[in-house]
Amino acid sequence: MVFNSYTFIAFFIVVLVLYHLPFSWKTKKVILLLASYAFYAAWNPPFILLLWLSTVVDFFVGRALYTQTNPQKKRVLLVVSLIGNMGMLCFFKYGGFLLENFVTVVNALGVNYHPAKPNIILPAGISFYTFTTLCYTIDMYKKKSEPVKNLLDFSLFVTFFPHLVAGPIVRPPQLVPQFESPRRASRQQLMEGLFLLSLGLFMKVVLADSMLSASSDAVFNSTAAVSGLDAWMGMFAFTGQIFFDFAGYSTCAIGVALCLGFILPLNFRWPYGAMGFADFWRRWHITLSSWLRDYLYIPLGGNRKGQVRTYINLMLTMLLGGLWHGANWTFVAWGGLHGVYLWVEKFFRDRRERVIAVVAAGGGSGMVMPAGSGSGMVTQAGSGSGAVMPKAAAEEGNFVYALFTFFLVNITWVFFRASTFGKAGSMLASMFGFVHGAAPVLATLAMVKIGVILGVVVVIHWLLRNTTVLEAVYRMPWWLMGLLWSGMIVLLLLSQASSSSFIYFQF
Repeated sequence: MVFNSYTFIAFFIVVLVLYHLPFSWKTKKVILLLASYAFYAAWNPPFILLLWLSTVVDFFVGRALYTQTNPQKKRVLLVVSLIGNMGMLCFFKYGGFLLENFVTVVNALGVNYHPAKPNIILPAGISFYTFTTLCYTIDMYKKKSEPVKNLLDFSLFVTFFPHLVAGPIVRPPQLVPQFESPRRASRQQLMEGLFLLSLGLFMKVVLADSMLSASSDAVFNSTAAVSGLDAWMGMFAFTGQIFFDFAGYSTCAIGVALCLGFILPLNFRWPYGAMGFADFWRRWHITLSSWLRDYLYIPLGGNRKGQVRTYINLMLTMLLGGLWHGANWTFVAWGGLHGVYLWVEKFFRDRRERVIAVVAAGGGSGMVMPAGSGSGMVTQAGSGSGAVMPKAAAEEGNFVYALFTFFLVNITWVFFRASTFGKAGSMLASMFGFVHGAAPVLATLAMVKIGVILGVVVVIHWLLRNTTVLEAVYRMPWWLMGLLWSGMIVLLLLSQASSSSFIYFQF
């Protein structure tokens, strides 16, 4: 079931009605849990068994990890959870990819091996709910929080339908406490939730699907070489499409949860207004980047083991983050390119800070500024990672730096969207003037539409980069907000029916 379908609208109305009937809190939670299973079963009912297995195993293993005092037994329990979760993820998501690469290697060594291709169906959202349960067992191992009190609350934490399929990736302290006592959306929360749901659907249906996806597909799926202008416009179309599609889903998820009285973490914060790549990863897919920081980058050693290890840890994190997105080497290249950008950014930041430290020391003030130990990875207040964005980029008004960051982000999206390195190389060759005489692919009107949408997006992201959607809405006059909301609803109704899955469902 997808948010952008009439089936979901009917489903959500039924859930809202049942949730607001005078039932006990436990009964309401059971209703939400059953609704979550029904929401997921709309894709493929047998895959609910995977959800149950992951939920039950991690609930009991997590409790055992928290109470176990024997270090060896704790490690065994953690390994059981890791094998259970990562084993399912590797089989369903990476089984075919691993087999394909194994066949390539053994054939390159002279062994004629050609097995039948596996017919493995990827369960929707397996990467998201696997990371959700993994962080619970790891937190129990480290005793960062207390175990969930009962299986009902833990099951609802894992399967709560707004975030189940494509995030935000939630952690136990962010959601479990909200299940412990009765919750009901206030009138303000209900209105905010409905507005966010409308905005998310508008982003997905009108902007991503109706306005941009056709142009992106036409260019990236072209079997012939495309002109430089077509390549840039197709790439810009995908840049807008991927944002509106994924941020649209997250906005819908947060809005649906808010209508029920629950708060989900923010997942996007105007990423195309970022100044630098550390700043970009503070704004794009925030819950994933913070998960990678806390459960991969910092355990690898973070920035605590010297400069060389910091660079290695940073690159490993970005490469694995790229592989998380899909079983294809192009996703690894996408993550690696982001890692290179962060490397370069960190190098110049550290160099600048060393110069400042020398100048400050020689100025007789007695104050020596420490050389930065930041990793360039995403940070939040109090995260303890030590990562900061470049000081030059921290200055307000550096719109040129934001445009440069946006330009480099666009280059990475080529690898994200292209199905093969050959296609990515062909796109980049067209974009940088190595292809001549190609037949046009996009009409002039489509190019104008893409240019206007992306131009407006960049300006809005820059102007609102230090606020949230709801904060921006509350600054508007009531009549302007009413016109904006009404306009989104009208355009949704006028748009062609869109029931296509969100892009991140495949991850």
